[in-house]
Amino acid sequence: MTRTAIHAWRRWTGVAVAALLTSAGLAAVGAAPAVSAAAPAGATVPFTSLEGEAGTLAGGASVVSLSSPPTTQYSSAAVEASGHAYVQLTGTGQSVQWTNTTGAPISAINVRESIPDSPTGGGTTASLDLYVDGTFRQALNLNSKQSWFYENSSNYNGSDQNPADGTPRVYFDESHTFISGAPIAPGSTLMLRKDAANTAAFYYIDVLDAENPPPPIAQPANSISITDCGATADNTPTNGSADSAAVDSTAAIQNCINQAQSQNKTLWIPPGTFYLKGTQGLTAQGITIAGAGIWYSTIYRDVPLPNNTPLAALFDLTSDTVQDFHLDSDATSREMVDGGGGAMDTSGTNWVADDIWTQHTESGFWASGTGGTVENCRVTAVWADGINLNNVSLGNSVGNNLTATNNFVRGTGDDSMAINSVNYNTDSSGNKTYYTPMSHITMTHNTVIAPWGGKGIGIYGGSNQDVENNYIADTARYIGLGAGRFGVNGNDLLTATVNGNTVVRSGGNGYSQGQPALQIGNGGDGQNVGVVDHVTAENNTVLDALYDGIGFSTSTNTLLQNNTVTSPWRNGIVIAPPYYPAPTGSANITGNTVTGLGSGTSPYLDNSSGFTATLSGNSWQGGGTPEGPFGGSAVAVPGTVQAENYDTGGQGVAYDVSSVNGTADSYRSDGVDLETTTDTGGGYDLGWTGGGQWFRYTVDVAAAGTYTVSLRLAAPSAVTDALHLSDASGANLSGNIDIPATGGWQNWTTVTTQVTLPAGQQTLTLDQDNGGWNVNSLQFTSAGTVTPTNLAAGQPTAESSHTDVYPSSNVTDGNQSTYWESTNNVFPQWVQVDLGSARSADRVVLQLPAGWGARDETLSLLGSTDGSNFTTVVGSATHTFSPSADNTVTLTFPATAQRYWRVDITANTGWPAGQISEFQIWNQ
Repeated sequence: MTRTAIHAWRRWTGVAVAALLTSAGLAAVGAAPAVSAAAPAGATVPFTSLEGEAGTLAGGASVVSLSSPPTTQYSSAAVEASGHAYVQLTGTGQSVQWTNTTGAPISAINVRESIPDSPTGGGTTASLDLYVDGTFRQALNLNSKQSWFYENSSNYNGSDQNPADGTPRVYFDESHTFISGAPIAPGSTLMLRKDAANTAAFYYIDVLDAENPPPPIAQPANSISITDCGATADNTPTNGSADSAAVDSTAAIQNCINQAQSQNKTLWIPPGTFYLKGTQGLTAQGITIAGAGIWYSTIYRDVPLPNNTPLAALFDLTSDTVQDFHLDSDATSREMVDGGGGAMDTSGTNWVADDIWTQHTESGFWASGTGGTVENCRVTAVWADGINLNNVSLGNSVGNNLTATNNFVRGTGDDSMAINSVNYNTDSSGNKTYYTPMSHITMTHNTVIAPWGGKGIGIYGGSNQDVENNYIADTARYIGLGAGRFGVNGNDLLTATVNGNTVVRSGGNGYSQGQPALQIGNGGDGQNVGVVDHVTAENNTVLDALYDGIGFSTSTNTLLQNNTVTSPWRNGIVIAPPYYPAPTGSANITGNTVTGLGSGTSPYLDNSSGFTATLSGNSWQGGGTPEGPFGGSAVAVPGTVQAENYDTGGQGVAYDVSSVNGTADSYRSDGVDLETTTDTGGGYDLGWTGGGQWFRYTVDVAAAGTYTVSLRLAAPSAVTDALHLSDASGANLSGNIDIPATGGWQNWTTVTTQVTLPAGQQTLTLDQDNGGWNVNSLQFTSAGTVTPTNLAAGQPTAESSHTDVYPSSNVTDGNQSTYWESTNNVFPQWVQVDLGSARSADRVVLQLPAGWGARDETLSLLGSTDGSNFTTVVGSATHTFSPSADNTVTLTFPATAQRYWRVDITANTGWPAGQISEFQIWNQ
């Protein structure tokens, strides 16, 4: 708008609801040919996103994560990072490493990272080394020329680039390159390491996108190449700024566009980077403009800075089709003076933008007209909106039947995606121009990640708007998904469907407002005026909201139905949350589930005396059937769990599915995704799998120990990271399970894994991470006696800090005489061990050097499956390290499976720092 874990690999090809804290899964594939499964939330994309915090750290590298709601309106690197976490490399030899588990070669990477600004602003450049299988492969060229703004109370949300002017924001930029030499093979490792030649003071690694792009697309028939008209490629890498020696191809490309229009031909952009130098853009009407692919063909805008000339977009397009090329710019903010101009301003009829990658421009798509589509595009690291569908672009007054589908948008300076129905605009003389309210705008199956200056998706006015099956995560300051109107000059919102979206770690503290993750009403951008009516919001999933899960301001006739809010950091569903008044309004709130609340919070609050809310069947009202074992009795372990016998309790309680397919009503009245199986023993199997769905099973384990789980599975094609088993805390017990191709939905095989379980009744969850398979049963057999093992021995570590020659790596070296010591006179401090995968343990042993005198340390034990979200395993208490007990403290607790184990220290009577010499984690 124009206004001031865990998988090691994460595929943005659908949403993972059960494992959503750390990952998203592949798009769902139907379990049976006769019925099509509903696709999960999010886009299907050709790359795999590797989160820094999910990698293996070495050399003292550490994870920085957002662990509580922001208490300031200002930004931090963690709040702007995807997953709200990143890895920091601050010393020589520090690294983060991943294994290529994609099943395909990796020949290209795109890294979202941060390096320091220069002392006076304007950015710096530095390299970072890439290793493959432990061997140096190439240096990545990075820069901070297109990041780093600064703000304070008098210039909040501006584009100030002077470090002296306040608190920083816009930490991250993105850099992409092909891999030198041979592609990284499946099973090989890739590592980013700060070596002596890498001179930046720090490297913040947020996420790495791994890809194997296809070869360049050949020039199509009946086309004109821009090189035929004199356009000249300059292939010197830009690295944040233009090559001053590049040739200006603006006139040549425009000449070619004119020829293509007059000759009814396609305009072809061959491989290479072609410069538009100056302030002039390109204009086209009624043609196709095609490139060789987004990794090969680039149009780069080089505006001399500072600039005082108003800028059109790179392309002004009317009724065109554009496809398969990349757009970039030297702009350093959205402001005119900094070269801020849009990428594509679009209007007309039946236009198409397909597989366009836009970076560093003011906006990605600013589009109006009738019947247009933005699909399969990437918009990353732009200064304002990513994809804005409106009724004002290029002077058009309509915006109807427009679609944005299967797009990936990350790191935008304003709304990642918006439906922007404008009522009127006012010129400098006070004259108003009115526009036709927008209608029938569709946004489906898009992935939106980490907008640092706006909402994830904003629905601003109009009628019959449809926003479904999108994945929205990690907003830095604002609402994740909002349905309302924009400003006093926006249109009222009269009807909208908001269905099947997943909103993760969203909301924010912009303007110190504590904004909700999902918001319905005219508050906020609507400036508390206008009508928001007949919004239907159903089957949405809101996870780990930074503040309230779902908020209502003034709105009428809303239907909020069958939504799930899990683990918000404040309340679940709130009428009139802070700064979003609802003096009047009405809503039917039915069948919603709120779980995972913290102390002192509420599943539902109504702060308005004038808002009429009709409630029925919600979880806090005791609605629905409480969760329980199917048939009334837990399944005995050792024994066999039939997939169709998941717990009772319904959607969001016993299971979570994106759509209901087979039901087997003759077997159970609450059946979903069941079908008759031909596997041995007959009965029913569980199908229509999809990333993010889950089913829960109550079992009664006879004795604590390790069990072999034999799963009966069918999959027409092989599925990587298909599923995992987790416990009630969400800890991954089994690791990620791959399924081989069996040749059909009813061709069955057995896949085995192991889990370690405590004794007694407990709930296990079958988490569907990627779809395309069926499951019939899970047989649990004893794997024998567990040998007590120190799981931490030799494992990687991390720390809050260390002093002198006492790094955290000493705590897993097996030598009680070496130790970790934090920075002195600063608490709290922590030291952490990474087991590589979630491992079950019930005892931690902490030691100090045997010859030291007695001391007390006040500490707690935390655990995490993803390195970002920690839970308390043992609460804070004072523990005495005594020479008479070999300076050893033992912490015992009910068995829990965690990957990351952290000791948090808040006091030490023997020395003003955290100190540990051995950190042992035992499985018995």
